[in-house]
Amino acid sequence: MQSGHVTTPFGRRPMTLALVKGQFESANIKSGKAADKWKIYRDACDARSLLGLRDRALAVLNALLSFHPETELSDDSNLVVFPSNAQLSARANGIAGTTLRENLALLVTAGLIHRNDSPNGKRYARKGRDGTIEAAYGFSLAPLLARSEELALLAQQVAEDRRRLKIVKERISICRRDIRKLISAAMEEGASGDWGMVEGHFVAAVGRLAKAKTEPELTDCLEELTLLHAEVVNLLELQLISQKSDTN
Repeated sequence: MQSGHVTTPFGRRPMTLALVKGQFESANIKSGKAADKWKIYRDACDARSLLGLRDRALAVLNALLSFHPETELSDDSNLVVFPSNAQLSARANGIAGTTLRENLALLVTAGLIHRNDSPNGKRYARKGRDGTIEAAYGFSLAPLLARSEELALLAQQVAEDRRRLKIVKERISICRRDIRKLISAAMEEGASGDWGMVEGHFVAAVGRLAKAKTEPELTDCLEELTLLHAEVVNLLELQLISQKSDTN
């Protein structure tokens, strides 16, 4: 049973089943698990497009992590940080209060932190006689530790997507250059064939390329340019073979 691990936010902030699920998952961290908090943060930064986060939300996450005294997030340590909004704003490059609250909400929604609110909504820690923290109210970093492997995989996925996109763009640049120069050479040297029509196809393909943003769209443009490149090469090959036959 996980009933002891589910908390609800203070005041008018709503509770959702997605937040309940996230708290269940954070409560199931493997005993003794630990991970470098800055490695997790870098993975979250790399995967921000998949997590739906913007740069300011990551700046707030960085600030929250800076309030955790240890370099590692560990299952056997306190993972709740309790800075005031003023302290958070100072460490997040002076972010305004309204923007700070918006980005804290984004981090909660993305499942990277949980609210662990006190009865009055204030953030603080209560210590025992020996100085150890008995209870802390603020933001729990447990979701980061629970999802450390997932965030690493997401970061790898983004890096692989970026690598594939770079390859497609490189191939497009080379194919586009080759077609342009081959058409120009054919027209300037009077090669037989309807090169005006071929150039029209090329201009139309380049126009569609300018509107392509995603990898599938760019891949479609590459396929179109590759077919046009093959057509241009075939026309020139037939022209040169014909000239060689006439010479012979």
